Amino acid sequence: MRPAKNILHADLSFRSLSRTFSSDPKMFELLAQDRQTKARRGRITTAHGLINTPAFIPVGTQGSVKAVSPRELRELDAQIILGNTYHLFVRPGIEVLRHFGGLHKFMNWNGPILTDSGGYQIFSLAKLRKITEEGVHFQNHIDGTPTFISPEIAIDIQTTLGSDIAMVLDECAPYPCEYDYAARSAEMTARWAKRCNEWKDQNAQHPTPTAQSPTGGAELSAIRNSQSAIKRQLLFGIVQGATFEDLRRSSAQVLVDLDFDGYAIGGVSVGEPEQAMMRAVEWTEPCLPKQKPRYAMGLGTPPQLLEMIARGIDMFDCVLPTRLARNGTAFTTSGTINLKNAEFALDKSPIEEDCACPTCREFARGYVRHLIKVEEILGLRLITLHNLHFYLDLMGRARAAIENGTFNEFRNRFVSNYKTRDADIATV
Repeated sequence: MRPAKNILHADLSFRSLSRTFSSDPKMFELLAQDRQTKARRGRITTAHGLINTPAFIPVGTQGSVKAVSPRELRELDAQIILGNTYHLFVRPGIEVLRHFGGLHKFMNWNGPILTDSGGYQIFSLAKLRKITEEGVHFQNHIDGTPTFISPEIAIDIQTTLGSDIAMVLDECAPYPCEYDYAARSAEMTARWAKRCNEWKDQNAQHPTPTAQSPTGGAELSAIRNSQSAIKRQLLFGIVQGATFEDLRRSSAQVLVDLDFDGYAIGGVSVGEPEQAMMRAVEWTEPCLPKQKPRYAMGLGTPPQLLEMIARGIDMFDCVLPTRLARNGTAFTTSGTINLKNAEFALDKSPIEEDCACPTCREFARGYVRHLIKVEEILGLRLITLHNLHFYLDLMGRARAAIENGTFNEFRNRFVSNYKTRDADIATV
């Protein structure tokens, strides 16, 4: 078997991204703006459909949102899901995904997909990593195989995956970290972002001969035909800078000058206090263009999402709905409840009154508790379905409130009624 590095360098016929949508004013439409906060109601156009914002993105790390099928996600009205570039690159591998015609076909999901670049996983999971200007050398966390990913290779992988929104390769600085380290890290991320853009533009203008031969099917062509892929994938930059205001602002400005299709705020929810997280967003948001979508990576609890929306953020992803479900924890408008607790053994009520999710329509808390206690898979599936519905419905209610001019009242009412448990915050 060829080393991963050689495989990826041999796969240059699959590298292509473009700013096709960035020059199209319809790529992101700003439909409404709250008068009391910075909350925005918008719409993103992608090759696989529209995304109404604010939007929550269920996390499908390894090509699957845990315990939920794509059909169930569609029934929950999920608009977009997230795939993890690092994990999919390690398993099943780029050649398998190419064989199936990309991630959409592989997992039978016909809606938009966002793929991260794998940067966070490289820095949090990989062993013996060595960061150089060229890229990152590391041993993957599964079997220790030596691997190399550069900004260009990160783009190649995501192009082969065929995602609708790709992310630049970045370095996620840990918390806490010294100012000098954070500055060097943000500068590295900026240089890598520029390389991602240049690689995309270079290959958009000079597609390889093998990439010009379509093999049938719209989505398959998007993977195997460079010209088609150009029109199908957006590229977002990632703002870094840790907990330092000047670094956040300068990082944002450098990325804005590179004219990405959208902008993510990275390096948040990595162990810092909530106030520091909010400040990072508040420092960054004024530097970002109003006509482009903003994405807070890895966030967060329901109140945090509403607070981020109030600060001008449009998109979020988080593992909390699925991760906490596997621990028996469900979300409600008054906070989380742990269905393992004995108090729910005889409870005939649904997880949440007036909830329209399939779990609450059909099952009682007492039954769900029983399933969790005896370790039946159905129990964690039922809580997962409820939690995902809760997050997705919260975004729908936020969109309606922005349209109606009542977002600030909606936010204040929800946050005041919601009791956050420390265990939940620690899980983010």
